[in-house]
Amino acid sequence: MSFTVAIVGRPNVGKSTLFNRLAGRKLALVDDTPGVTRDRRPGEARLVDLKFGIIDTAGLEESAPDTLEGRMRAQTEAAIDEADLALFLIDAKSGITPADETLAAILRKRGKPVVVVANKAEARGAEDGLYDSFRLGLGDPCPISAEHGEGMLDLRDAIVAAIGEDAAFPQADEVAVTDVDVSADETADDGDEPAYDESKPLRVAIVGRPNAGKSTLINRFLGEDRLLTGPEAGITRDSISVEWDWKGRRIKMFDTAGLRRKARVQEKLEKLSVADALRAIRFAEVVVIVLDSEVSFEKQDLQIADLVVREGRAPVIAFNKWDMVEDPQQALARLREKTERLLPQARGIRAVPVSGLTGTGLDRLMQAVIDTHKTWNRRISTANLNRWLASMQVQHPPPAVSGRRLRLKYMTQIKARPPGFIISCTRPEALPASYTRYLINGLREDFNLPGVPLRLSYRKGDNPFAPRKKRR
Repeated sequence: MSFTVAIVGRPNVGKSTLFNRLAGRKLALVDDTPGVTRDRRPGEARLVDLKFGIIDTAGLEESAPDTLEGRMRAQTEAAIDEADLALFLIDAKSGITPADETLAAILRKRGKPVVVVANKAEARGAEDGLYDSFRLGLGDPCPISAEHGEGMLDLRDAIVAAIGEDAAFPQADEVAVTDVDVSADETADDGDEPAYDESKPLRVAIVGRPNAGKSTLINRFLGEDRLLTGPEAGITRDSISVEWDWKGRRIKMFDTAGLRRKARVQEKLEKLSVADALRAIRFAEVVVIVLDSEVSFEKQDLQIADLVVREGRAPVIAFNKWDMVEDPQQALARLREKTERLLPQARGIRAVPVSGLTGTGLDRLMQAVIDTHKTWNRRISTANLNRWLASMQVQHPPPAVSGRRLRLKYMTQIKARPPGFIISCTRPEALPASYTRYLINGLREDFNLPGVPLRLSYRKGDNPFAPRKKRR
């Protein structure tokens, strides 16, 4: 990106709406309630012929530094320092408020280029607020409507004038060519198992109940207070993505809102946060389920783990707040026994004790993420699968139904991510679920596929004598 723009303003002036408009997608949560956005959210924007980075920020509020609002203000100030240009949003309907004047003073001290944007300019009586913005001393305001997309051309011209032609349209020395990644998920490989590519970026989502320490854990990974944290439960609302390198590999990590029981989610804003967290799970490759070491394996924890497995993601468990455990060895043995007993659908799932506060176990957690991702991408040759299927039927033959023995003829892997297999057999509808579990457990053990969801389906083979019967 050529430059970065921070969208700042007091609460409920339309910052997230403008962010979504510039990004071209509904990335940020939008609601009539003030203070929806708390963390700073980065994104990529396109405005006519301009391409630049954007940062959505929390609304500025006057509060003590140790309060939640004070920590939100620190995040906003960090976004201003990071950006090259600030879009200062005001509400043209209500005019200039003392909070606007305070933020204007902060922007003047930073010395960054500023564009005053008068949002909601389509409303009746917005002209008074538009003219009132001149007393801020930050230049001519640009009237827009972020909701309806009005005034975007004027906003483009104002950004170019503020940042300069050279910064707005940098001359590229060379054209970057992106390699086309052809996925092998759609076809089965009958040859050798393909090698795992350790250079590809990895998408990881951090999920769990509220106040499990998800944001603190990510901050410890990054080595900075990138995400808003605190003792209050439910601070995170948006699913915020951050990127960093671990041992030379690019990691894109998503912080998500805490997932409570569905019956307790009543407010519209929390429903939006949960929906955003579910989208992050579906977009990720590996999902780290953060559990509180002192209060782990509650019913909601098990439901979150089951959701991750049903979505086909690669799960890893992190027992957080390990620094508060009194007897670590005994506690770890107890937690791992519960893991094997309560999560049979992800038998062998990797579980690592960590502490987001002290940084204990973070390298082991990331190694578990990489190992699980390798397993999730595994491919097994058709020849090995059919030899294995024959031996499994010798050890435990399929049951006889109505006096007729079921026959499993042929097996192949049809996809990876997660591994999916199909077996050609006679009367697949009569095969009991217990025999499917027997085969899946055998796959895990014999081909070293622990802790990832496995998909096993059946299809009925064609009858070679069917054309002969029709001729008769």
